[in-house]
Amino acid sequence: MTAPNPLRGWQVDPAAIRTIGQGLQRPECILAERDGTIWSADARGGVMRIAPDGRQTLVLQDHAQAEGAPAAGFEARYIHTRGSLPNGLAFDAAGDFLIANFGTDSLEHMRRDGTTRLLLDSIDGQPLGKANFVARDRQDRLWLTVTTRTNPWTRSVGEKISDGYIAVIDGKGARIVADGLLGTNELRFDPAEAWLYVAETTARHVTRFRVGADGSLSGREIYGPADLGGFCDGIAFDSFGNLWSTLIMAERLIAITPEGEVLTLLDDGPPAAVAALDRAYHAGAVTPELMAAATGRIAPWMASLTFGGPDLRTVYLGSLRGTTIPFFRSPVAGQPLLGW
Repeated sequence: MTAPNPLRGWQVDPAAIRTIGQGLQRPECILAERDGTIWSADARGGVMRIAPDGRQTLVLQDHAQAEGAPAAGFEARYIHTRGSLPNGLAFDAAGDFLIANFGTDSLEHMRRDGTTRLLLDSIDGQPLGKANFVARDRQDRLWLTVTTRTNPWTRSVGEKISDGYIAVIDGKGARIVADGLLGTNELRFDPAEAWLYVAETTARHVTRFRVGADGSLSGREIYGPADLGGFCDGIAFDSFGNLWSTLIMAERLIAITPEGEVLTLLDDGPPAAVAALDRAYHAGAVTPELMAAATGRIAPWMASLTFGGPDLRTVYLGSLRGTTIPFFRSPVAGQPLLGW
């Protein structure tokens, strides 16, 4: 007999949501460690370490320290993405950081003291584009998503430009293994690393590929509904096999069940602004102003989720416009990531 899905009939109680961290800047991606330490991407050009007792330490990349204060204002930071903007984070085998930098359009490595080196800023002789997310697999290969090659990146949303891609970096170098994606964002593997799942944000659905032994990707198909009703951004599996996703600018947290059904777990979107953005999306008329208006209160521009805590049942929400990290308890543990 199949066990019942622990998410069926369950939703996040907003009154049970707590927060950790304060004065954060663009905590888009969050990493959790076994001892309760939390790391979040920070728009000042580095990562914020939040100890289990709440004490914070900002670790800046050495080039961010040299550049000084980043450009201020919504237009400069979120539309033109000027300056270092650490986006997706992953631990390397030694526990240091791999950073997909949405501002410098590069993949970087940063030690815990801030020492930073460039790993990749071009591929096939062309600039990388908007580096969004990075992950590591059991073979120590790196997988990088690039949202778009379009500048400013917001054009790719309004015009639905399919110029995102996935690259793999291994002993043979860096190469594109999937191209023509629409707003390539976070990616995850199933436990066997047989399938790679990626959020196509601007297409508003999740796509998956079979992973070849040589790092090739094949069998592209949509996983779950063709339109999730919002811009899927961060994704993560739980131990039951549900694929959780944040819908940025719809300000919803959902889960796609193994059967392909969508469960709404949390909805913090301002209804009128979300509806206006949805209409504009279908009309091909998305503007930065409409995007800015579609902002929730719990995790403004809800961008990612991370399972943590000793039992992997604490869910942390990353955001682009928040200054703190909301978290709550889940009825099911997350899928352990590499190195947990």
